Amino acid sequence: MPHPALDNPLTIPPMRPMSVLRFLLLALVLALPGGVVRAADPATFGVLYSVWIKPERESAVVKIRLSRNIHLVDWLKLQADPQRYSGFFGTGQVSKQGDEVLWRPPAQDAWLQYRVDLASRRDNGDHDGMITPRWALFRADDLVPPIHSSFEGTASSNAKLQFHLPAGWSVETRYPRYRSGRFKVDDPRRRFDRPTGWLVMGDIGTRRERIGDTRVAVSAPVGQDVRYLDTLAFLRWTLPSIQRLFPGFPERLLVVSAGDPMWRGALSGPGSLYLHRDRPLISGNATSTLVHELIHVAMRARGAPGADWIVEGLAEYYSLEILRRSGAISEARFERAHRQLADWGRDVRTLDVERASGPITARAVGVLREIDREIRRKSDGAHSLDDVARSLAADEGPVTVQRFEALVAESKGGG
Repeated sequence: MPHPALDNPLTIPPMRPMSVLRFLLLALVLALPGGVVRAADPATFGVLYSVWIKPERESAVVKIRLSRNIHLVDWLKLQADPQRYSGFFGTGQVSKQGDEVLWRPPAQDAWLQYRVDLASRRDNGDHDGMITPRWALFRADDLVPPIHSSFEGTASSNAKLQFHLPAGWSVETRYPRYRSGRFKVDDPRRRFDRPTGWLVMGDIGTRRERIGDTRVAVSAPVGQDVRYLDTLAFLRWTLPSIQRLFPGFPERLLVVSAGDPMWRGALSGPGSLYLHRDRPLISGNATSTLVHELIHVAMRARGAPGADWIVEGLAEYYSLEILRRSGAISEARFERAHRQLADWGRDVRTLDVERASGPITARAVGVLREIDREIRRKSDGAHSLDDVARSLAADEGPVTVQRFEALVAESKGGG
């Protein structure tokens, strides 16, 4: 059930005069999830991430503050690249060695502060994170480096994110927003929540749509010639087929975009993705970069050593399948696209590589199509590769070849 303090304005019906105490009690009820009065969870501690954006320095100052049941937290260990993160200080004990920052918070007034450089480039020199005097586009993952934590028993965090922006700036994230302007950071797969996914801020434009059970936002800096409504129309056409394939598709999806000098490709993140302004919604070979990244968003999968071909192959395989199932491309074009991919991957001799290149991904699509046919034949049509993909999406941890093979065997047997 959605939190009543998030997104939707609260409407209170007319009421008879009441005492101050009753009024305060009602306010407390309405401020809590489901309108139910609950005592503070003794196994939950609060985390507030405060971010001050500094465009003139292409950086941000970040403060992590713990509140409520701080005693549950023994220590936090941040894996912070010294080339990007600097100036660590705070209360309690803060020690730094190489790229590791160890923080032992005190029982009261617990906070840690540091600076992070937000601009980042890929090997080819194009930006995959950028901050200018008018806007910034980067991954929220960059604000807070990976954290290892130690806390008591089954304790978990209740995390929020707030931004202090230059005058006239606004921000879009994948997270729901409280009336206070803070964002609710919640990842069911983590016990210590940290911000993740793409975000964009500054002088930005945003168009929104509800597609099935997903709130979709397409957002970009103003003046980038981003085709907001074209993207939303394409998503209205294709996203329902993805939602049927992956019923656990996120309730929120943020698509951010910009032109050069941002990287001329696409990158997925939790509940979000980046797509360069000039990337076509459907490429000349009838695949779709946007759908490819949406499959990554849906599965949240990463490949273990030797299994990247499975993760990338599934994304490309379903980029074609979704276009066919949604009616965006004809059966004839669908078959032609498979023949072109087969030609591209014809010389590939092994799929067991660290990172799947274009030809390897193309070869993987053909392998996966044959696996789908075999599953359908052996199970008399009761199962397909869809069942394997859904199971992998539900798993935690990296995709392994062994897990993939076990799921394929299970589907063939009709189990």
